Amino acid sequence: MKKTAIKCPHCKKDIEVPKPPFLTVDIIIELEKGIVLIKRKYPPIAWALPGGYVDYGESLEDAAIREAKEETSLDVVLKRQLHTYSDPGRDLRSHNVTTVYIATAEGKPKADDDAKEVGVFTKETLPEDLAFDHAQILQDYFQLLAFTT
Repeated sequence: MKKTAIKCPHCKKDIEVPKPPFLTVDIIIELEKGIVLIKRKYPPIAWALPGGYVDYGESLEDAAIREAKEETSLDVVLKRQLHTYSDPGRDLRSHNVTTVYIATAEGKPKADDDAKEVGVFTKETLPEDLAFDHAQILQDYFQLLAFTT
């Protein structure tokens, strides 16, 4: 684990402090006509699953529900956890570990918060410019669907 050094306020010696990865969640929101993706407002500007950082004191599930609402204006019901993705290179901004949830919702999504645009896509209509490792996540999701149906 990477460590950073800080000075002890009493003895002034270096103290090594672990630098853990950040926890995030991503949500695959199933609607009647497909799944919801957002076009990000901030770099990397690309299509992505709704999601974001888990707040201190917040469960992964609560973070997923909150992020879905913030970015798509949809109230979601979590169905299951898909997988946790931890490749240190999955997000070039920092080492982020994400847990992906599959959720359902009703209604029309509306872009909000970090999303400048929102769309509903099928496996056949997915955009090519997907952020982070979301192409792999969606490939895993569609593979799971094919296996379970």
